[in-house]
Amino acid sequence: MVFSSITFIYYFLPLVLGIYYIVPKRLKNLVLLFASIFFYTWGEGDRVIIFIIFILTGYILGLLIEKTRYSKLFLLLGVVISITFIGYFKYTDFIIANINALFSSNIPLKKVVLPIGVSFYTFQILSYLIDVYRKDVRAQMNLIDFATYIALFPQLIAGPIVRYKDIEKELKDRKGDLGEGIRRFTAGLFKKVFIANQMGLLIDTFKASGDLSVLYYWLYAIAFSIQIYFDFSGYSDMAIGIGRMLGFNFLENFNYPYISKSITEFWRRWHMSLGSWFKDYVYIPLGGNRKHQFINILVVWGLTGLWHGASWNFVLWGLYFAIILIIEKRYLLKHLNGLWAHIYTLVIVMISFVIFDSAGLNEIVINLKSMFMLNDLPLVSIESIYMFKSYLLLMVIAIISATPLIKNIYAKYENTKLMSVIEPLVIVIVIMVCTAYLVDGSFNPFLYFRF
Repeated sequence: MVFSSITFIYYFLPLVLGIYYIVPKRLKNLVLLFASIFFYTWGEGDRVIIFIIFILTGYILGLLIEKTRYSKLFLLLGVVISITFIGYFKYTDFIIANINALFSSNIPLKKVVLPIGVSFYTFQILSYLIDVYRKDVRAQMNLIDFATYIALFPQLIAGPIVRYKDIEKELKDRKGDLGEGIRRFTAGLFKKVFIANQMGLLIDTFKASGDLSVLYYWLYAIAFSIQIYFDFSGYSDMAIGIGRMLGFNFLENFNYPYISKSITEFWRRWHMSLGSWFKDYVYIPLGGNRKHQFINILVVWGLTGLWHGASWNFVLWGLYFAIILIIEKRYLLKHLNGLWAHIYTLVIVMISFVIFDSAGLNEIVINLKSMFMLNDLPLVSIESIYMFKSYLLLMVIAIISATPLIKNIYAKYENTKLMSVIEPLVIVIVIMVCTAYLVDGSFNPFLYFRF
């Protein structure tokens, strides 16, 4: 059940909110827990049992880490269980396929189905156990509260990665803001349905085309860069909005990354919950900037690539960024400014997303050679010109929406009488238009569901 679906918007969410607001305070977490388990079961069926067992394991290990003198042993056990859990489901077939390729063996693939959201909730439990061990937080004694934190449906499937210490107090005492939540949810819905989904249709048309050109490859690179940003930031906005409706203040996950003037800045603004997780739990413990900085960067970005998927294109994508970041820190950062810094950053990012979206190493080579006129392709084709004209306006809207311009205009007039009239009207129109798209269209996946 995705957020941008008729089922979620008009049935699940209103029903959950209605019950949630009616029940007394002491039952709110229980309502959220049942709703979240139902939400997960909707997509995973009886595999929800694995999810529940994993939650119980995290709860017990948290108590053992805090209450016994064998805290380091139980933390190690938690880390091993978590890595084994995500490793089995996410990387088993990848490892077997590479063994077969390397040794010309014929080990059959296990065809393990990846549980949705596993990359996110595994990291949440890991951060909780580490924070308990570090004594940054107290272990949660109430099983319902702990399970609610892990299973909380707004952020369960595709983040943002919410750390226990950021919502510890809100698990006990919170107050929902329905108006702010609806406003934020609607903004995310607009990003997802009106921009990301439409860019997805352009990408699908490109991949099925027999009339390719250099222009068409660049349209694809731009479209995918737009799609993945508005898809994931739109989901994060909706998650944050639902959290506000329920009284949780999830931290921001995106901060206009496409206005960055370096890749270093870009990764401070993109998927911030993942970046801060790797910084606090991997990069700094390895030594951070103090020792072996460049090796640490390679390790973190190799792991970041693997986190995104069991494929060599993701590993290459991570190492690509590692090399760029090392070069920036060693040579470039002090020279990056002005318009050329923006252009440099956007080109590097677009190339990275072509790598990210490619099915394999061979496709990466073909795509990049085609973009940079190293293949025998025409500069333009009839279909590419048609698609350029068809999507130009939407791309302009997307580019404007990827900057703080609209946010700044809104902030300027937020408390005026005019805005008090216009804003509810805009929200209603956006929801109606998005609903029409959802009723008519079939393309509506969230890209990060597969990670």
